[in-house]
Amino acid sequence: MRFSVYQESHVGGRRNNQDRMGYSFTRDALLLLLADGMGGHIQGEMAATIAMQTIGSLFQRHATPYVKKPERFLEDSFFAAHREILRYRAIHNLPETPRTTIVACLIQHNIAFWAHCGDSRLYWMRNGQILARTRDHSRIETLIAQGKANASERDTHPDRNKLFNCLGAPNPPIVEVSRRATLQAGDLMLLCSDGLWGVLPDHVLAQKLHTNTIVRAVPELVASATAIGGKTGDNVTALAMMWETSDTTEGSNTITTHTLPVGSITTTIQAARHADVDPADHAPAVDTFNESEIEKTIEEIRLAIERSARITSKD
Repeated sequence: MRFSVYQESHVGGRRNNQDRMGYSFTRDALLLLLADGMGGHIQGEMAATIAMQTIGSLFQRHATPYVKKPERFLEDSFFAAHREILRYRAIHNLPETPRTTIVACLIQHNIAFWAHCGDSRLYWMRNGQILARTRDHSRIETLIAQGKANASERDTHPDRNKLFNCLGAPNPPIVEVSRRATLQAGDLMLLCSDGLWGVLPDHVLAQKLHTNTIVRAVPELVASATAIGGKTGDNVTALAMMWETSDTTEGSNTITTHTLPVGSITTTIQAARHADVDPADHAPAVDTFNESEIEKTIEEIRLAIERSARITSKD
């Protein structure tokens, strides 16, 4: 494998940064991860950290040197992270469970797979065009899928920030897994939190990553979103990867893995830093409904995802 990768995060206007990001790779597999702890619940940053560590550890266990069943791995690792967050609540006797959104991308044998829960996004881009984007697990996206709202309402609808899917909720998460995507040289994968995509339109993200290297584009995008958000802005986090081939000119940030020994792992996923946890930080970054409303809408999301999958399979 040959790829370039760059990541950056900014606290924005919040008291602390509840976003987490990182990547791990072996000789034949690459895992990109991003989690956004939900500010409307206690210790969102701990939920994000637990999710990162759990999924990252499972990758190290199963990528030998690649993951045998990638779609199954993504789903199982998300559920494992969910259980670890619930266990953390029980051990520490918390009044509620910390929660986080999550998005992951697994690349091996020139094929990409991704999965997500919540509204942390993945964009697959080629030549400045967005080939695919994850669909937010939010109330507004459910209404759009049901034909009860227009796509133009995404940025203005009063329910645009209400999420019904995450890790750590009382209900088991819905893990939405992509179809297999064959990568070409120059393809870009962008994982980001809503602090980025919530203030910068999709076409701006695509244009910036197309006209600049990821080493330059990612910091500029994060800085722009932070400036627009100002003192009340959310945490802003982005992780970008550009896929390359053997005939691509090698840059200083290009990673080549074919010489790595089987069994070796490189990772940027950090261990938990308990000093970061501030149980008093209850800044409501995300609106939520009561549990009965969540249960009802969880089923609506499941049906919308199934319906979308059936439509896609016919194309």
